[in-house]
Amino acid sequence: MPSAASYIKVIIIVLLAVLICCIIILSLVPPVSKDALTHHLAIPKLYLKHGGMYEIPDIEFSYYPMNLELLYLIPLYFGNDIIPKIIHFLFALSTAWLIYYYLNKRINSLYALLGALFFLSIPIIIKLSITVYVDLGLIFFSTASLIYLFKWIEDHFQLKNLLRSAICCGFALGVKYNGLIALLFLNLFVPLIYARRAAAHMNLRGLGKTSHNKSSGWYGKPSDQIKSIGYGLVFLIVSLMVFSPWMIRNTLWTNNPVYPLFNTIFNPPNDKSYSEIVNERVFDSSPSKNKLTHFSFRTLMYNEPWWRIALIPVRIFFEGQDGTPKYFDGRLNPLLFFLPLLAVVGLKKNTDMIRFEKAILLSYAILFILLVFFFIDMRIRWIAPAIPPLVILSMFGLHEVYALIAERFSEKGSKVFTGLVSVIIVLLVSLNVNYLLNQFRDVDPLSYILGRVGRDDYIERFRIEHPTIQFANQNLSENAEILCLFLGKRRYYSDREMIFDEAYLLDTLKRAKSSTDVLMRLQKRGITHLLIRYDLFNQWQIDNFGKGKKAIFTKFFEEHVKPLFSRNNYGLFELKGP
Repeated sequence: MPSAASYIKVIIIVLLAVLICCIIILSLVPPVSKDALTHHLAIPKLYLKHGGMYEIPDIEFSYYPMNLELLYLIPLYFGNDIIPKIIHFLFALSTAWLIYYYLNKRINSLYALLGALFFLSIPIIIKLSITVYVDLGLIFFSTASLIYLFKWIEDHFQLKNLLRSAICCGFALGVKYNGLIALLFLNLFVPLIYARRAAAHMNLRGLGKTSHNKSSGWYGKPSDQIKSIGYGLVFLIVSLMVFSPWMIRNTLWTNNPVYPLFNTIFNPPNDKSYSEIVNERVFDSSPSKNKLTHFSFRTLMYNEPWWRIALIPVRIFFEGQDGTPKYFDGRLNPLLFFLPLLAVVGLKKNTDMIRFEKAILLSYAILFILLVFFFIDMRIRWIAPAIPPLVILSMFGLHEVYALIAERFSEKGSKVFTGLVSVIIVLLVSLNVNYLLNQFRDVDPLSYILGRVGRDDYIERFRIEHPTIQFANQNLSENAEILCLFLGKRRYYSDREMIFDEAYLLDTLKRAKSSTDVLMRLQKRGITHLLIRYDLFNQWQIDNFGKGKKAIFTKFFEEHVKPLFSRNNYGLFELKGP
């Protein structure tokens, strides 16, 4: 007769299958997310149009590592921009498999399945799984690197597992610059792990009892210390070798292997390169003595007191909201905060290996979150590589609590406590289910899949500038160049050259003595059309021009600008005149 655990496994497998089907259905709509339209699809589309990779100085995103974008090139080449979402989701499935693989070995298949389900149902993972981003690739490769690091310890420090871990870390670097955080901590763990093993005279199978040999100390013998440093260097060198194609590209283009990061180090102000000048001109990212820190920004923008800012590493588990920077632009689950704390229950009864791995997982997650917190305004996506370790620790926590209940209470009392804990878990997991249902309401995939709404109409629901862009695609010549004002750099759906530079127009108007001057400067840069968002454009004029300049600008529009199309607060205009 099948046991209760077998029935639970079947239920979890069914829930996993339903969840995967739901995510796939949510993915089968045209891409409308901001980063997809400005970066993850837009840059590959430009590469296809150009016939290969090339430097695009006025698009900062084009200097980022692009391992996943190169995969997206393949379906884009065949005219499909929905398949990239499925490719992105496959990395979430692969990470769920890694979680299953690890927990199945350390606990059992029931907790392994539950861990996979919990990971895939976390709101931020669902959101990423239906979006053309790259964060799931970073999550997968950083988690794989961590798992191989554990296998390196388990298999007697065989070099092949360390190399696999380093290769995965290098791929993580090639997905997104946030992989540098993973490299920092994983590379720090490697020599510490080996030195700890050497000093404690750990046995090769279980990380045995600690030795108190005074001659070796915590860090082991000098020869072991040298070996631990050597392992750390191997990990670092191999990771950077895998990442090196992107570093070489950026060095050739900008003299900075991780451009635009640390640019003042690689391109000091007293020896500015062309790319540094472009960076200051286009992105306005030059150092400023009066520049606000992200903590000061939150105080001024959101009126947050210091103690609420200090609690951000905790608040992210409870207050996240999609599309709201104040609330970290994403959602987690409170379980990810509480359950890992329970992993320390019964710690003394764990093997040395399990205790050691728990310490590594917890340290990695905490350090990752804190580094993002201290150096940049918090977004849930940016701490995403910490989620799999927290999921694994959550399953350890559940396992320890159930074991403790079974040990300390009678059979009847154990069932009562088990039932109570189960109810709490179901209530908290229901938050994930509620989020999934809300996604069906917000994304509304069935109306598109069933043909009730066409592609252009569906895109217009989320990107109201789309009809204006489509008009330009259909009616402007192929050599048209459009100066886009307050479009948010969303260029993917445009088949015409787009220029995003409000600063250039502002400088033009400040220098101009007549409306003809404005026209001549714009035409000199090759601009033939303007695409304008009216409300922001009107406010921009009020904020930047006095009566004299405003009169010139008004005359410029009367004499040299011809309206072509207008809809949804956006308009397309043609420059006319000599």
